[in-house]
Amino acid sequence: MGPALLSMDNVERVFGGGKTLLGRVLPAVHAVQGITLEVQRGETLGIVGESGCGKSTLARMLVGLDAPTGGSITFDGEDLAALARSDPRAVARKIQYVFQDPLASLNPRKTIRAILEAPLIHLLGMDRHRRGQRLEELMRDVNLTPEFLDRYPHEFSGGQAQRIGIARALAAEPELIVLDEPVSALDVSVQAQVLNILEGLKREFGLTYLFISHDLSVIESVSDRVAVLYFGNLVEIGSAASVFDSAQHPYTRLLLNSAPAPGRKSLAAEDAETELPDPFNPPPGCAFHARCPSRSNRCREQEPVLECATDDAHHRVACHHPNIRTTVK
Repeated sequence: MGPALLSMDNVERVFGGGKTLLGRVLPAVHAVQGITLEVQRGETLGIVGESGCGKSTLARMLVGLDAPTGGSITFDGEDLAALARSDPRAVARKIQYVFQDPLASLNPRKTIRAILEAPLIHLLGMDRHRRGQRLEELMRDVNLTPEFLDRYPHEFSGGQAQRIGIARALAAEPELIVLDEPVSALDVSVQAQVLNILEGLKREFGLTYLFISHDLSVIESVSDRVAVLYFGNLVEIGSAASVFDSAQHPYTRLLLNSAPAPGRKSLAAEDAETELPDPFNPPPGCAFHARCPSRSNRCREQEPVLECATDDAHHRVACHHPNIRTTVK
């Protein structure tokens, strides 16, 4: 395995905090807490977790829309935060973002031509003739006809609009694309079309994807590796096959058992009175201990570290009582 394309080292993001002029401590939300992981060139890393776990905050930091309050992010050996301060366009040429809501992410006052031309002009400096050729190439890359270029976003379906969003990201010729819930707003059949397009683009252009979703079936189908986030922490990471076939963290198993699946008539739901951690006052020890059936006093007092729990050296879990034997069906 060669050097990582993207590396995160103890990355944190805290919103709020500090003190007032009178010395009163202001509340702070710990959205991302000490995440360390790598994304290899050419892979798809799936990021999964329930709402509020820090997925989108992490994505925003990767594309320079937000800055970490601790730790560092490096892209191909360069410090991403420093690069974003000195040359934001350089970050945009390396990393692009595909948003969850395809129609809301497109300017309703501009034609598709104007939307797709923006990165060609401002990031790549293409002349008019080359832009015309490139626009047609981009539309064909996402299975849309060039005749659509002079239409407006409201004239397209959700699936077509998301393909335009993908084309806009592709226009900058990035190495890494961050996909934040890119198919969650689409019908299932349309999801499959968009996922197939993404897979084809990855093979054709040698792209690297960081794919964020709460839909486990989507994550399983597209990912080479999967990282599970809970309460801003990385609690499990490994190959997609390893995580889905032999989940080690109780939270990962809860996600898997709670997901609808063909042939499963009942879902494993938590008690309605389940205690969730307070983001303004993170609990000591393991943040999941109040919801964990295997919790012990050690879980309440000592925060677990990410380490190997099986014979697979690449499958790591942050849990004092990992599930070594159970296989999720």
